[in-house]
Formats: sequence, C-alpha cells, structure tokens
Amino acid sequence: MQAAIAEARQGLAEGGIPIGSVLVHQDRILGRGHNRRVQRGSSVLHGEMDALENAGRQPAQVYRDSVLYTTLSPCAMCSGAILLYGIPKVVIGENRTFLGEEALLRSRGVTLEVVDDPECKALMDQFIAAHPSLWNEDIGE
Repeated sequence: MQAAIAEARQGLAEGGIPIGSVLVHQDRILGRGHNRRVQRGSSVLHGEMDALENAGRQPAQVYRDSVLYTTLSPCAMCSGAILLYGIPKVVIGENRTFLGEEALLRSRGVTLEVVDDPECKALMDQFIAAHPSLWNEDIGE
C-alpha cells in the first residue's frame, strides 16, 4: 500500500488527482501508476489503469495470481479491468470518499480488503476541498 500511496503523492505533485495503484505478483511490483487524466489529458488513465498499462502485457496466469493495491475504491471502469484480467484480490486504501464498484467485484468472487488508511483519506479530502470541479469531472458527475 505504501507504494500506491507514493504514486498518489506523485500524482498530486504533478497537478493531478491523488490516486495511486500498484499491481503485485509474488511480492514484486509489476506495474505502478497514478491518476494521470489531468497530466496527459486522458479520459481513461485512472491509477489502476495506469498501473496495469505500466505492467505491460502479462500471461493470464500472472494476473490470476496478482494483487492490485489502490488508494481509492475502484470505479466502474477500473473494476471492469480487474474482472477482465481475473485479478483475484484488491487491497483498497479507503472507500469513504468514493465507494466504487465493490459490490460488483465481490459478487464476481474478487476478494476485497479495505484498510481505511488515514493518509489515503486525507489526500482525497484535501484534494476534493481544493478542486471540487476537477474531482466531479473525474468521477463523472
């Protein structure tokens, strides 16, 4: 989770939304990423999507043996990618700021662990207070 939080901090330092993620296979980080929608003018580069992209193509079995760490509950798009690649476990930094598609993930057999990390929550609370319109754009409101 600390690597995902470091990614979130990096995203914030770049002027973006402080959400970070890492894909871990057998205790090794395959890909790390953070929300880069602002920095890259992207419509899809959420933290989870960036981590998956940076992991590169992997054999299906690698995804099925991996854990995705993310600082915020995954949205519908990121949850779809988790299901598509068969990632069996997601560790979530916090879900009070935004409750993503956790029910869908659980219904499809994905194990979720919500750690309720105070730093993850503080990063989002501070960002949303400072940039509400950008946050609303990111979550589609």
